Amino acid sequence: MCGFALITGAGAEPELFRAMLATLAPRGEVEEIRATNELMAGVWRLRIVDPARAEQPWVSPDGRLLLCFNGEIFNHRQLRSELLARGHRLRTTGDTEVLLTAFLEWREEAVEHLQGEYAFAVVERATGRVYLARDPLGVKPLYWSRRAGRLHLASEIKALVPVGEPITEVPPGHHGWAEGGWPHLSSYLDLGRLGLDQPPVTDPDEAVKLLRAAFAESVRLRVDTDLPVGVVLSGGLDSSLVLAHVRQTRPDCVAFTIGAPGSPDLEYARRITADLGVRHEVVELRPRDIRLADVREAVRLGELTEYGDIINAVVSVPLFRRVRDCGIRVVLTGDGSDELFGGYPMYQEVPAEQSRALFLHRLRNLGRTELQRVDRVSMGHGVEARVPFLDLALVELAMRMPAELKVRDGREKWILREAFADLLPAYVRDRPKYGLSYSSGLHDRARLYKPTFPRLHRGFGYDLAEAVRRDFDSVLAACDNDLDRAIAEGIARQDYTLRERARDVAGALRHNLPRIRRG
Repeated sequence: MCGFALITGAGAEPELFRAMLATLAPRGEVEEIRATNELMAGVWRLRIVDPARAEQPWVSPDGRLLLCFNGEIFNHRQLRSELLARGHRLRTTGDTEVLLTAFLEWREEAVEHLQGEYAFAVVERATGRVYLARDPLGVKPLYWSRRAGRLHLASEIKALVPVGEPITEVPPGHHGWAEGGWPHLSSYLDLGRLGLDQPPVTDPDEAVKLLRAAFAESVRLRVDTDLPVGVVLSGGLDSSLVLAHVRQTRPDCVAFTIGAPGSPDLEYARRITADLGVRHEVVELRPRDIRLADVREAVRLGELTEYGDIINAVVSVPLFRRVRDCGIRVVLTGDGSDELFGGYPMYQEVPAEQSRALFLHRLRNLGRTELQRVDRVSMGHGVEARVPFLDLALVELAMRMPAELKVRDGREKWILREAFADLLPAYVRDRPKYGLSYSSGLHDRARLYKPTFPRLHRGFGYDLAEAVRRDFDSVLAACDNDLDRAIAEGIARQDYTLRERARDVAGALRHNLPRIRRG
């Protein structure tokens, strides 16, 4: 994992490049740069795989191509063997060299061979053309901006704010070439068609067998590191399932939980870590400890545009600060399970065809919501967060399962509970579901500051990419889960009205005043 910044085009500005790269310093441990008048490329690298030799930007043996890469290629060992068999010579054991060699071998079709979480740019040094690619779910970020005919690329929005021009996201699952400073991108993987060439999985016993194998393999790939491994744990179904699997191969793993004293997250997380015999780091935070400065830092780090995601970032920042302070640089999270396995009430409230449309919409937007929060807050503390539920093989399996396996008898994520009934205790399997900030007991305190979110967001220049807008879930609920209507409504009215804001603040005050009087 890392953060990279890149400028291509005659007259690239050194001072602007240095400013771009400086903002990405928290994402890595070592700064590495290659610069000429027409190409400036730099990386802050977090040394995870082959730390001594996998330097960046990486240059091909013939000097024609230069690679800037953020992420992990989990099948790099298999690819390495295949590339060696095809006559390539490799000098390192890391995934960076494997990625550029794969591009040399398969060009634009290389993405079809990759299993991982990634965003990267390959520069043809002679022509200045740049090839861009981002992983199918958008776990890793990539943005671009254009000024004076030059292309500016970076791993975060904040790195492109100094450019002073509109900032555009490279969409998840897209790739293509940029020429003359303009990227021409197309989709290389359509999530809507994923799994359609395979038979549906309708038998519960078969689904259980396939799900257990796919999830175990996904976790195995993500703990394949010489470094200590952590797990972000709420004590709910998804994160507890991740922890139980990680513990099987990494008994020295560390679980990290944040919550208010007496909150459900702390209660359940303490119980499951005690039962599993796992070291447990707890960040116990009183609601009144959250101040405007904490909200400002969450907005700065997260670059998020929906209110709920910003609130979750407020809760996540102290957690990842503890992860960093404990010397852990790789953690696994339970994100993505709700999207895949029917973890939201909306899936139960609409017909099957409409449910699939909602399912796809949530998957396609994870890269700018939940996954963006996880990336920015973790990497802002020099921690690499891996997301086992969003391994493409597991996503494809979920796409092949009908809604009735995911929601049954009013129980969300039914098949997940069935598949791992022997691995998780009943108190975890039967725990009611709540969102991150709610079950931590910190939501309503952070909610007090919602009126400040748009101003803080603008103050950091993030409107160059996108302004803060209403939570799409609230728009969807107001539109009776009609997706097309909700999308149109979100475009027509981006933010909340003054009346809606006042009602929300009043609710937050009612919740917080008793705490303030007690404190």
